[in-house]
Amino acid sequence: MQSLEQMDSPCLDQDGRLTAKGNSLWQSLSEDQKLSFYHWMAMVRHFDRRSVILQRQGRIGTYAPLEGQEAAQVGSALALSQEDWIFPSYREHGVAMVAGLPLTHILLYWMGRVEGNRTPKGVRVLPPYVPIATQLPQAMGASWAAKLKKEQSVAIAYFGDGATSEGDFHEALNFAGVFKLPAIFFCQNNGYAISVPFSRQSAVPTVAERAAAYGLKGIRVDGNDVLATYQATREAVRRARAGEGSTLIEAVTYRKGSHTTADDATRYREKEEVEEWVQKKDPLSRYERLLTAEGLLDEAERIAWEKHCREHIDQAVQEAEEMLAPPPTHLFDHVFADMPVTLHRQRNEWEGGNEQNG
Repeated sequence: MQSLEQMDSPCLDQDGRLTAKGNSLWQSLSEDQKLSFYHWMAMVRHFDRRSVILQRQGRIGTYAPLEGQEAAQVGSALALSQEDWIFPSYREHGVAMVAGLPLTHILLYWMGRVEGNRTPKGVRVLPPYVPIATQLPQAMGASWAAKLKKEQSVAIAYFGDGATSEGDFHEALNFAGVFKLPAIFFCQNNGYAISVPFSRQSAVPTVAERAAAYGLKGIRVDGNDVLATYQATREAVRRARAGEGSTLIEAVTYRKGSHTTADDATRYREKEEVEEWVQKKDPLSRYERLLTAEGLLDEAERIAWEKHCREHIDQAVQEAEEMLAPPPTHLFDHVFADMPVTLHRQRNEWEGGNEQNG
């Protein structure tokens, strides 16, 4: 696991105190903005923990936890606007929430429902990409389209450190550099591609330094510092809209849990390593200490917001579980635009067998 060395200047120290850089940003934010970082991170954490429980109860399918990465997701997402396109991997539930995707939609996706892939009008978040790194060329394509159409939208692709070992990563960044596209490539480097540590994937110690090979700006930030992540992404958005090209952001962070609920991280991570990140570098606790010191959050307000989160999540779970069960024919209907003969035959066989059994 790499250290937090060679990173851009932090806005918060490990104890949640503002640095000189952080103080400058803090003064420029409204009280609502300062609280929104906390509100979203708390909501994301409560949703994530509840989703793990739902999976263990058999109420949703295999789930990818994100606890520990809330600052990277919330900080970056709050720097975007509604006109920007978001290309997520399977772990960006926090980004999706901030961008306006209802919690019910997120739950339906993990229930295996096609409705979970239907983004509401006005929300520019693509469905989660499960194949590693395939969203990067598509984000690059969206940014190229925006440039050709002279639009102000920016495309951002989210991915983990494992995706940087895929060819799609190199092809997307190279194309973005050659054509100076308004794209942001946001790597949440949580140290492991499932069980493989970053040191076994890369001969160079950071993701950000690879940007130079493609003519992109590269920046490495503490992904558990929500203000630093916000500022880095905001600057990348500014550069993109100004025609200054793409940015590769490496947010160094950590996932508290396993890669997915089908994984056992204790087989490849030491207990001491996990405890250090959870106890000393937790993004939510770190930011809570700042808000408390600044007089913007007290225990009563924290408890009230946690109650709001639980109620909001309870409602989403109820809505998702009350939906009528989908017909089994969905398995055939959402594979090809024009169903091939083989699938027609399978569907007819299933329907015929079902009628006989009925």
